[in-house]
Amino acid sequence: MCLRGKLVEEYYDDLERMCTESIVLTPNGQTVALNIPAGQLHAVKALESGTVILEVKDGKYEPLSDEDVLTL
Repeated sequence: MCLRGKLVEEYYDDLERMCTESIVLTPNGQTVALNIPAGQLHAVKALESGTVILEVKDGKYEPLSDEDVLTL
């Protein structure tokens, strides 16, 4: 759910990890929130400084591999 700002949610395919769909979310726009299906590869990118999201998961996050963990 986009609480403030603007973001894009990108869905990826399982094999080539190519973006298959991009959805823009804004608090007062056409899309405010998404339900991402279990197992769907995805990424979220803030499009404005100060963007705030609310993310809720069913259970804890369990990466499938070391590549699924972002390190800075």
